[in-house]
Amino acid sequence: MKFRIFILGMVLLLLTNIVSAGSQYGTIDVYYNDQLLPGKEVVKPTLKIGEPFKIKIDLKLNQTSILFVKICSLRVGTPYEVITGPSEFDKKLYFESLDPGTYTYEWTLKPTGEWEGGTMPVNIWYQIHNVGEDKPLVQGEFTVAYPYISNEHYQGETPTSEQPASENQSTSKKPSSENLSSPASAPAFSLLTGILALVVIFLKLSRH
Repeated sequence: MKFRIFILGMVLLLLTNIVSAGSQYGTIDVYYNDQLLPGKEVVKPTLKIGEPFKIKIDLKLNQTSILFVKICSLRVGTPYEVITGPSEFDKKLYFESLDPGTYTYEWTLKPTGEWEGGTMPVNIWYQIHNVGEDKPLVQGEFTVAYPYISNEHYQGETPTSEQPASENQSTSKKPSSENLSSPASAPAFSLLTGILALVVIFLKLSRH
């Protein structure tokens, strides 16, 4: 049974890591606990429930752009909670106009315990528009970390929670595409949504 769970987990990892983090419009450098991840490397740590870890991105924009970005997972419950950072988990950051340059966003998260004894990826989703245009120039999503969450509870010090900055972001003149789910530029996640319900049921039943 554990072997079958492992195989399903590896399939999910492969499906969530096929979207590139770079294009002609910009590039993204990704860090896990302040360590730069080269290329498409995905870290696979073992974490305790409540154990903090950091995800950071350096996003370089090659032109003046509208930007959406969020840290998320597979849209199943709330596997992680943001302790500190610019946005809550699975909530979009929105920037109406950013000049060309490099922008840094960092989140400190912890596993909530919903997936104890299992694995759940931590993803970065992003979308870039020309200023004044609703149609995105590029959209992507990729996996940064694929933690195994043990059934132990973290006993160490946890950073103090902060109010996510995303709640104070301007909501005026947002492109209509912000409220869309997954455009045709991200077919991997349309496929993933179709099999996710079966995987979740299988994993939950396998724990009993």
